[in-house]
Amino acid sequence: MNVLVIGANGTTGTEVVRLLGKSEDHTVYSMVRKEEQMEKMKDLGSFPILGDLEEDFDFAFKDIEAVIFAAGSGPHTGPDKTTAVDQNGAMKAVDYAKNHDIQHFIMLSSIGTDHPEEGPDEMQHYLKAKQKADQHLLDSGLSYTVIRPVSLTNDEATGLITAAKHLKDKRSEISRNDVAAALVAAIDMKDAHNKIVEISKGTDEIKEALKTA
Repeated sequence: MNVLVIGANGTTGTEVVRLLGKSEDHTVYSMVRKEEQMEKMKDLGSFPILGDLEEDFDFAFKDIEAVIFAAGSGPHTGPDKTTAVDQNGAMKAVDYAKNHDIQHFIMLSSIGTDHPEEGPDEMQHYLKAKQKADQHLLDSGLSYTVIRPVSLTNDEATGLITAAKHLKDKRSEISRNDVAAALVAAIDMKDAHNKIVEISKGTDEIKEALKTA
């Protein structure tokens, strides 16, 4: 399957590309914003595509069958960039995916997106932007998986998570590498399609956790 990773140069996105680059079942296309990032993507076994979420990037979806949206504006940008990337960029990606009859769309979201008003004041704009993007995907008619991790760490992958429609412990943590593995696993798992799944570190193998969530 031809998989487009949007936000491929981010920490989680890079791990997604690395995992897919080793896969015998998928060909990975990595969308990056800067030309100097393309060589890194080639080294990871992908075909890089130069594209900007704030511009037209419909061309990136040519011959693509599945999409993983792992882009984010980052913690050091203001509300305008959050709206442009996390909300509007994601919504454009959904629209392009629909236009190109994409088979499955996987959205990297965030814990707390279902009730952004309950989050910390400094997080509410971000959570509201993610909520709008998630809802746009749900309303699109596309086959989808929305992954909502708790706080992210740079710890090594464990291959073990807890997954549920609503986690009991939303203040836990999870490594970015395990999140990336969950995003990749959701491509082929019919049991994970058309689900919103919250994930944290845990004791269940990733595919089994997603299957039963």
